[in-house]
Amino acid sequence: MATEKFSRGEAIRFGWETVKSNIGFFIVLFLLAFVIIIIPEIIGGMIKERLPIISFIFGIASWILQLIIGMGLTRVTINFADGKRGDFGDLFSCFHLLPRYLLGSILYGLIVMAGMILLIIPGIIWAIKFQFFSYLIVDKGMRPIESLKRSSDITEGVKWDLLLFGSLLLGLNFLGFLALLVGLLVTIPTSMVALAYVYRKLQSEDVDADNTNFTS
Repeated sequence: MATEKFSRGEAIRFGWETVKSNIGFFIVLFLLAFVIIIIPEIIGGMIKERLPIISFIFGIASWILQLIIGMGLTRVTINFADGKRGDFGDLFSCFHLLPRYLLGSILYGLIVMAGMILLIIPGIIWAIKFQFFSYLIVDKGMRPIESLKRSSDITEGVKWDLLLFGSLLLGLNFLGFLALLVGLLVTIPTSMVALAYVYRKLQSEDVDADNTNFTS
């Protein structure tokens, strides 16, 4: 059974209302995430000429922290999509999934890169098709290949809607950028919560469809 198309406006409204109701939490959360990621990078830059090897290690640490924090932010937004409260501790709650997330990110990047080489359009399609792999790893603890396959399933029939939705979020964040960058503290979390809302809706409907087919 085809997945019912989601409402782009409904998703953005949900993201906006959620962030507006928890604006203090989101501002502190994103500032905290930024500081945690940037500190090793700053230290590495300061000692780059004198201690290049140690500087390189700090660079790797910053990159790993980006992955961990990225998973944590995804966890936070999924929690809000489920009607739960956010928690600062969620930033490091998915550390145990780092190997799967790292491998999944590499596979996703290679798939999109291969598509871009094939005249760009396949890369865009595959980027949309497999975009929820990270959500499935964080939310369901799936293995990389499994998460990519599942993302392909839940985006079946809604790729055009997801492309338009992604364009809306891009435009929203561009407006946030124009607002002296400060607006990004609102538009970025709004976009992330809205995308988590879409993920949950598609994932839930796909499960319902599977259950219906199983019982029929």
